[in-house]
Amino acid sequence: MSLTQGGNGQDRGRDRSVASIPLSAVDTTAGASFGDLVRDATEQMSTLVRAEVALAKAELTTEVRKGLQGSVYFILALTVLLYSSFFFFFFLAELLDTVLIRWVAFLVVFLLMLGTTVGLALLGYMKVRRLRAPEKTIDSLKETGSALQHSFTGDHSAKP
Repeated sequence: MSLTQGGNGQDRGRDRSVASIPLSAVDTTAGASFGDLVRDATEQMSTLVRAEVALAKAELTTEVRKGLQGSVYFILALTVLLYSSFFFFFFLAELLDTVLIRWVAFLVVFLLMLGTTVGLALLGYMKVRRLRAPEKTIDSLKETGSALQHSFTGDHSAKP
């Protein structure tokens, strides 16, 4: 019997084809030793955990796919908005043309766009500059690694 079919290579003639959680009240453990019962319980818990992980993975995959499909429409909408802004700035320049000379009106619109770009880039830089490494997580991982090294080497006198 293979390991993938629920055995561990030491089944001693027991008829076990798949490690699964029994769904009926039939007692399949009659005459089994305590070690066999523990092994069966361990395999069933392992199967249950694997099934739960597989279910969560399938659900998350489906939801992520839906989210990505929805985000495509947002990206398309932002693209259309971006191209539409070109016409808005032409409209603004033509509107200023009624008060100013044509080239000055377009220069004012250009400088307005340039100032907005610089301002937004500065705000973005200020936000990114404040990012810090996750110090607590790094410290926790270092402590865990240190504790694991001490437990594997058998050195229990040193504190992690």
